[in-house]
Amino acid sequence: MSPEAAAHSPQLDPILVGRVIARFRREKGVTQEVLSGLADIGRTHLSAIENGDRKPTLETLYRLSGALNTSMSTIVLEIEREIARQAGT
Repeated sequence: MSPEAAAHSPQLDPILVGRVIARFRREKGVTQEVLSGLADIGRTHLSAIENGDRKPTLETLYRLSGALNTSMSTIVLEIEREIARQAGT
């Protein structure tokens, strides 16, 4: 990939992803401690994801969606909606 093409590749904002995951967690009424336990990930890992310091892998997103009793696609669609809102479309 040329440097010009790489410069125009869409980038996924980890802060936005974290906000969406945190919103799903709050809507379910669970703490980070509970969700991380249900998803079998560390609480500090979940905190880093929600703060945008780490990007969740597909495996982690799958575990979180299962723990939140929702589909991975529902979370991804919400992330896409937030991206569109930020872009003003």
